[in-house]
Amino acid sequence: MANIENFLKEEQDKYEKIYIDINYAIDNISDFISKENISKRKYVSKLGVIKNYLDLIKNTNDKLNKKSIFKLFNNKDKYKNDLIKYKIEHDRDFKQLNNCLKCSCLNCVKECNFDTCLGCRFDSKIVYCDHEKINVTAHHNFILDLINNNTGEKDKYEVLATIQDISKDKRYIVIRNINDFNEKYILYYYPGIIEDSYGEITDVEEFDYIAQIFSSCNLE
Repeated sequence: MANIENFLKEEQDKYEKIYIDINYAIDNISDFISKENISKRKYVSKLGVIKNYLDLIKNTNDKLNKKSIFKLFNNKDKYKNDLIKYKIEHDRDFKQLNNCLKCSCLNCVKECNFDTCLGCRFDSKIVYCDHEKINVTAHHNFILDLINNNTGEKDKYEVLATIQDISKDKRYIVIRNINDFNEKYILYYYPGIIEDSYGEITDVEEFDYIAQIFSSCNLE
């Protein structure tokens, strides 16, 4: 019985904090941003997933308190499995909400011209934004299959970050060969409806400028 009780307490403590932190962020920005724009933020649209999970935990606790010891012993694994199943079914939402808590947009009250939440990929977050020209998005589990110019063979590249410069209407992408972490590239990035495309940066000053921005960011 202690195991299921410990599990429920740990889950409740963890997700109550997330739920409170996100609601606190919504309260912080609600006086400065229109309801329409607030509703576009991913953490607002996905908040119900955590609320439902907390309700499931509460309902499970209520059931456990009403069960006899014998019935509890026979059903405790089922209760835990039901909660785990819910988290698996909503895994993408839980992961994104964890990213939202670390995102620069969480408490931002600027109605900006960046892509913001509408352009955010799954398992990504903004790690730097100057609110005027530049923002940087860190990505996880974003893999590209590209031709390696050195070998002529197709390799897999991990996307470390994408950078948007709205003053020049340009986007950049920073990638790393998953088989050779020393092999990194910074390229122009052209998101497409069907597929994305990339281009070489030939201007040395521009390349160094984007490299400096990337190097200054904490991607975690």
